[in-house]
Amino acid sequence: MRELEVVGVRVQMPDNQPIVLLRERHGDRYLPIWIGAPEASAIAFAQQGVVPPRPLTHDLFKDVLDTFGHRLEQVRITEVRDNVYYAELVFAGGTTVSSRSSDAIAMALRVGCPIVGADQVLEAGGVSVPDEDEVEKFREFLDQVSAEDFEQAPREGEGPEERG
Repeated sequence: MRELEVVGVRVQMPDNQPIVLLRERHGDRYLPIWIGAPEASAIAFAQQGVVPPRPLTHDLFKDVLDTFGHRLEQVRITEVRDNVYYAELVFAGGTTVSSRSSDAIAMALRVGCPIVGADQVLEAGGVSVPDEDEVEKFREFLDQVSAEDFEQAPREGEGPEERG
């Protein structure tokens, strides 16, 4: 597992598809994950410190955890299958709960816990950007890329459920 940090949320044009961009903390890989608009807003609000007048779903979940004295210790991005990222919430005591990656990231930002990604996730979806000059190129890449660009054609003898 590699520690990740949230760079931010961007909207891919022309589809208006939100992407959350994670960066490997001690490495040169970025991990773009396509997410829904409500989750993009939840992540952006948390990053910007926006406190809504009434709690949104992720805020409510955080409040429930606080009320019952439970602590979210870590968020893990555990796997990617068919371009869908899977995550789990790791609570004090070791209890884990399956989650969508976007919801897990939104929760991690609210409680201040680390986000980590499995090595195989970063190998499958990570994009290396070795130096700061490359960051601008990567931003241009995000502006032009679509989710279909990350789909792999089936190898001979493999069906869609066997792609990885």
